[in-house]
Amino acid sequence: MITFWDNLSALSQDFVLALFLILPTLCIGASVIRGYALWPLVSAIIWRFRGPNITFILLITLSVALSLSISALESGLRKGIAKSTDKFDLLVTAPGSETKMILATVYLEPIDIPLLSGEIFTEIEAHEKVVMAAPLAFGDSYGISPIVGTTADFLTHLSDGKIKGRMWQTSMEAVIGTLAPLEIGEKFVPSHGISFSSQNGAHADYAMQVVGRLPPTGTPWDQAILVPIEAVWEVHGLANGHAPNRLDQLGSPFDAEYFPGTPAIIIKAHELWSNYELRSEFTRSGTSMAFFPASVLSNVFKIMTNIRKAMSVMSVLTQAITACSVLMSLIIISKLFQRQMSVLRALGAPTRFVFAVLWSYCMSLLTIGALIGAFCGAATAAIVSHFVSLQTGILISAPFGWGEMHYFLSFISIMAVLSLLPAFAVFQKSIVEGLRN
Repeated sequence: MITFWDNLSALSQDFVLALFLILPTLCIGASVIRGYALWPLVSAIIWRFRGPNITFILLITLSVALSLSISALESGLRKGIAKSTDKFDLLVTAPGSETKMILATVYLEPIDIPLLSGEIFTEIEAHEKVVMAAPLAFGDSYGISPIVGTTADFLTHLSDGKIKGRMWQTSMEAVIGTLAPLEIGEKFVPSHGISFSSQNGAHADYAMQVVGRLPPTGTPWDQAILVPIEAVWEVHGLANGHAPNRLDQLGSPFDAEYFPGTPAIIIKAHELWSNYELRSEFTRSGTSMAFFPASVLSNVFKIMTNIRKAMSVMSVLTQAITACSVLMSLIIISKLFQRQMSVLRALGAPTRFVFAVLWSYCMSLLTIGALIGAFCGAATAAIVSHFVSLQTGILISAPFGWGEMHYFLSFISIMAVLSLLPAFAVFQKSIVEGLRN
């Protein structure tokens, strides 16, 4: 049986699980309402007691919306963060916190990190297994857009060669991310520093012109302004990485003697397996460290998974309390029209008919609340994910997937079982007692 399940595709497993979760509702519904047309009577009851019914529906809506939106956002955020490392196979930085280095280089957070020497870079660049070694330089900005100095090779790697416009040809030209507040052909003056702490007049003599735009990447690099790394060095009064007889050159090869330093080097190897050899070779005590950003994020996600498990336990307890509240609310609401049900019993209505009316009434309220909650949860997840994407630059897509579908169906089935209890509760009183209420 286990082998059969493992041989199924992920889509098939999700579909089978969905059928299994909704099966209790289908079985109970088929056995309870079989042979009856109950909606006219049920809808009349809902309308007659619309005040309490609306309040109950809102309770269900809020519970379902919160659970589904949080689940969708957590999944979307995790996928968006992981996607940001796709173009960063191997990263070499000065020794320190790997997480801190990723925040500074991959997610472009304004964090001060030490520099690698020119000797390290030229050694990496000349390595036979290295296809691309791209240095990075930070420190300047334009508005909220960070300015990143790098090489044309990295731009081609980042954009898959799909740059609108053209690549830079001089040190005073720039290629912008798709969300940067500039247009091709427009000139700008970089500010020293990042965002609110920047100094606007520090680089007034260095006007740059936008010549190209990157395609959307769904990462913080969509907000970046990319310039030749020589430009970053030059505007800060440093050497530009090249010997005096090659001052007009852009990009590799660099001269170690005139290399001011770089906080990070992005490496792409000839073969995927070569990255492991390069990581070992350039992880040197006190000098440099090489690591896989995706692997570091994986470890972070493991920690988050443990936290998520603890939160899941709390969520289960919360849902259990919610279920008890729903059950008590159903019993209280059903008692509002206990007299009407007693009249039906006194007139000779079959017990199963009265039972079916009560169960259908409860399930109608629950289903309406759950459907509205699912819609509100999806809308909330979409709005929040859009806001977070604008703030971070990380594309967060939080559509409802199979996980949210499974939660929704399991909620409906649990409620279908709980709805049996108010129906049984009505029959605990005699017809005479019901008519006296």
